[in-house]
Amino acid sequence: MPIYDYKCTTCSHPFEVLVRSDTIPACPNCGGTALEKCVSPLAPAGKIEAIRMAHRRVAAAQGHLDHYSPSDKAKLLQGKKNI
Repeated sequence: MPIYDYKCTTCSHPFEVLVRSDTIPACPNCGGTALEKCVSPLAPAGKIEAIRMAHRRVAAAQGHLDHYSPSDKAKLLQGKKNI
């Protein structure tokens, strides 16, 4: 399911939502279905890795990486792409 950015034409509320091909999304603010599909902004290439690693450190601190072996967990937290 792709994530799309929308702007409600009724209340001008911008939002993003996961959409299946057979689903018509509704505005979470007013419930309207008159939506304008917007172009999603691209993330700057140099910051993607830093953002991803920050999220992994938070996940590790919260225990979400506990199902990995210690060596795989170390690889994830060092930014290596091969597990």
